[in-house]
Amino acid sequence: MTMNAKLTLTKTPTKFAPKLLATTVAATLFAFSGSAIAETTPKAKPVDSLQKLINDTESENKRAALAKAKQADESAELASDDADDVAIQAQVNSEIAEQSEEDAESGQAVAIATPTLDDDSIKSIENKDGKIYKTTNLSNYARAVNSAVWTPNMRRNTAMTVKMQALLDWNHASPGPIDGGWGMNSTKAVANFQTMKGLPSTGKMNAATWNALTQNIDPNQPVLVEYTLTKDDVNTNFVQTPSGSAAKSKMKGLYYQNIKEMLGERFHMDVRYLEKLNKGKSFTEGETITVINVGTPLKAKINRVVADKASKTLYAYNGDKLVATYPTTVGSTATPSPTGTFKIVNKVKMPWYKSTVKSGDKKEVFMLPPGPNNPVGVVWMGLSKPSYGIHGSPVPEGISRQASAGCVRLTNWDVLEVYANIENGASVELK
Repeated sequence: MTMNAKLTLTKTPTKFAPKLLATTVAATLFAFSGSAIAETTPKAKPVDSLQKLINDTESENKRAALAKAKQADESAELASDDADDVAIQAQVNSEIAEQSEEDAESGQAVAIATPTLDDDSIKSIENKDGKIYKTTNLSNYARAVNSAVWTPNMRRNTAMTVKMQALLDWNHASPGPIDGGWGMNSTKAVANFQTMKGLPSTGKMNAATWNALTQNIDPNQPVLVEYTLTKDDVNTNFVQTPSGSAAKSKMKGLYYQNIKEMLGERFHMDVRYLEKLNKGKSFTEGETITVINVGTPLKAKINRVVADKASKTLYAYNGDKLVATYPTTVGSTATPSPTGTFKIVNKVKMPWYKSTVKSGDKKEVFMLPPGPNNPVGVVWMGLSKPSYGIHGSPVPEGISRQASAGCVRLTNWDVLEVYANIENGASVELK
């Protein structure tokens, strides 16, 4: 995604919101490294204990089902690649196709800064003020996640996978959307966390890594919690995102399309996993659902970042100290990002996006309104290299799998964390 660093002020709506995941497949849009994931032929899917165990009662039969499903899950290595990544690939592929089409159309783009904006959709990601969190009526599956402890030679089970993804998120080695499937972003997050802690960067769990992950975490801190939906949650302005720049330019805002999308971003979750955890729920006011406890936001000054195209990772530093890492998309083969060291020259929440669509010798310019479904998500941080920046994404499940038109793309919640801590003038190395 390219952006011109020039900014002008305009008024903008106060509510915005993410996207309905599509299911068509265009495998050529994905560029995976090594053997992290099968690109065209899905592997056999392991037994899904989660589907069997959601909303368990305390009966002996349900407890027996839990134990049986856990045993079946132990047929694959914990650190092995997960077939769920293949399903994610198919699920987000259409949206990535549309995003890539917009990137190709856009040419020069411009972020239009808004006045000081305290936007509801950003609030829904950034904080939990006034929200209700409990653990009293969690299912057996949720309790198994919360009590999971890693042991040597452990084979994969869904509860341990979710626990590890949450611990990585809490320690600011982001695994991207938490989904209960162990794929390339989770493996990468382990390796990045190991680097942060000065451990051998193997990408595989071991005793030293587990001890470091849990060292500063309250052992009673739950991974899965109950959340009661509020009136504000259900009354958010949800609107279907149309296809194409012309149609999008006519929208008041590129809002969340539904409440599940909004909650997925707020709680750092893959929408499919949110649905599995809450099978049969209507997502209405006063209803209690199960979600990820997202932990404490990063509070560390960032004055240098390195965006590595090879590892598809953004490394955030305070001086020489690595304080956070995030899965990212950095350019593509067709539109590679520049190489070199630049600086952050502006930071904008809820940017507008100027899309220049070319058709033969003709050009049409469309201004796309702000919102999580904007092509650059909820944040734009422009670089001293004109038209390039660090920004969010309307397709969080596609991070590290999709392409971009030269910019550095993060999930909306990760880019908000960078935004909150990075300094204007911070160094940005693209390599």
